[in-house]
Amino acid sequence: MSDGGVNQSRRYFLTAATAAVGAVGAAAVAVPFVKSWTPSAKAKAAGAPVKFDLSKLEPGQITTVEWRGKPVYVLRRTPAVLEDIKAQEDKLKDPESAGSIQPDYAKGPFRSIKDEFLITVGLCTHLGCAPKYRPEAGSITPDWRGGFFCPCHGSMFDLAGRVYKSVPAPTNLEIPPHFYESDSVIVIGLDGGAA
Repeated sequence: MSDGGVNQSRRYFLTAATAAVGAVGAAAVAVPFVKSWTPSAKAKAAGAPVKFDLSKLEPGQITTVEWRGKPVYVLRRTPAVLEDIKAQEDKLKDPESAGSIQPDYAKGPFRSIKDEFLITVGLCTHLGCAPKYRPEAGSITPDWRGGFFCPCHGSMFDLAGRVYKSVPAPTNLEIPPHFYESDSVIVIGLDGGAA
């Protein structure tokens, strides 16, 4: 080979070596990038269904369960509360829940599968504050019969999570998907036993 000549075998080797190093580098970058698309165990757990034993609740008692990072109110209503729910429809924006978020099985005045139990997301539909459970009659307004009151901007909901007229909240409280695994255990986050 002359001094001005090119060593072709060396050129092929360097080209192949550079391509191989580039491919390894691209794979090293691509693997974590693609892996980042799969949800973490914490994220999977945050979206997982939640079970709750209803037998722990006495009539008139409420508890809060966390599902997907949101508070879910579980309220055991008394027969007197169920009668009051029927009597308040003229004061409500959407008494039949036509424009609200809930599964088909939770439509109607009680917004529940079993009238005795209300399962609702505890976030005001106005700006997402947490409404307070205020069961005492007359504690908010003279004609207040009990329900949920949002102290942030004054939205009011009855004990079926239905919003009153003339308040900032546009819709009723959201009813999450849920079903009864047994007579006393509910699963929040799934519809009708779907896996």
